[in-house]
Amino acid sequence: MKIHEHQAKHLMAGRDIPVPLGRVARSVDEAVAAVRPLIEESGNPVVVIKAQIHAGGRGKGTFKEFPEVRGVNVVTDGIEGGPAAAEEAVRDLAKKMLGSTLVTIQTGDEGKVVNRLYVEQGIDIARELYLAVLLDRSTSRNIVMASTEGGMEIEKVAEETPEKILREEIDPAIGLAGFQANALAHGLSLDGEPGKNFAVFVKALAQAASDLDTDLIEINPLVVTGEGQVMALDGKMAFDDNALYRHPDIADMRDDTEEDPAELAAKNAGLNYIKLDGTIGCLVNGAGLAMATMDTIKHVGGEPANFLDVGGGATADQVTTAFQIITKDPNVRGIFVNIFGGIMRCDVIATGIVEAVERVGLEVPLVVRLEGTNVELGKQIIEESDLEVVNAGSLRDGAEKILELTT
Repeated sequence: MKIHEHQAKHLMAGRDIPVPLGRVARSVDEAVAAVRPLIEESGNPVVVIKAQIHAGGRGKGTFKEFPEVRGVNVVTDGIEGGPAAAEEAVRDLAKKMLGSTLVTIQTGDEGKVVNRLYVEQGIDIARELYLAVLLDRSTSRNIVMASTEGGMEIEKVAEETPEKILREEIDPAIGLAGFQANALAHGLSLDGEPGKNFAVFVKALAQAASDLDTDLIEINPLVVTGEGQVMALDGKMAFDDNALYRHPDIADMRDDTEEDPAELAAKNAGLNYIKLDGTIGCLVNGAGLAMATMDTIKHVGGEPANFLDVGGGATADQVTTAFQIITKDPNVRGIFVNIFGGIMRCDVIATGIVEAVERVGLEVPLVVRLEGTNVELGKQIIEESDLEVVNAGSLRDGAEKILELTT
């Protein structure tokens, strides 16, 4: 699960991890109302207004409706005109940003609609750095990654100048050690007060990652101010869904408007679904078989439109929901149902398919391969329904048949 920047900063501030002052705004009036208190409290006439979406690259992103407006805008009108001038500038920007579609390098051409903004104090930036704590699945441990190339895409840095990325693996028994924090500070050429502040910062961030069960905490950029403070100018957090039961306060931060509607519907139905770019919809039981099904489709020359695992204990209603999710994808030209019945009975799958077709109709070819528990009953249910279904004798046979019917 991902959360917005302002939510990530709220969590960091609650752990004494330095972040700029800021206020979230869901309307133009709320954005304007945030300006004067920020200027008065920070003593800085500069404010920043940021679009809040679950995607990076906002600073370089532009709005479809207003190409001249960025996803992150620095408002300097208050320097000469005072708070009133800053308020008017924020009002103009907020009117354009809220409800408009922001396109960044991570959203794709379709972009994302902005429903909330974050108004933040301006910061005197002396240096920009990159810092992240992420789960390394190869070692099952968190690692710290840091770089002097703050503000840049870390993927580009890794490709072009990998030597500029520092790494420290965290021992879960003791956390990030002091010598590791100091080594990172030295590698970033942070000495004196900035170096001490960074060491405190990165240790607190590593502890937060452990306590909150995050998959990723990314700060890009992490800034060193003119006074030597170290501060998170940006903040991105992603959490392990399997651990959210331990963090109901974080689970409540979920923004359903930022998630793919099909993936959200699947999650609510207890299904495992990921949308892909292909044309052959897949409905399979078991993650391993689902992966093998997608691999086989690609092997015979097709492209899967999704990963969809209905699990071992799915009901007919869940199967119906899965079928509805697949058929709503406009790119799907055909559907391949591949079931190996163990715990999941073939007759339950067959009943779900029949009910789904009765509800939503069937406008694309359907290939079904059933094997295992109650297979004959499952085939009988489909045959007696008079559905236009192509039966497959094996996984490869099914993949070849659905490819032939969709090309």
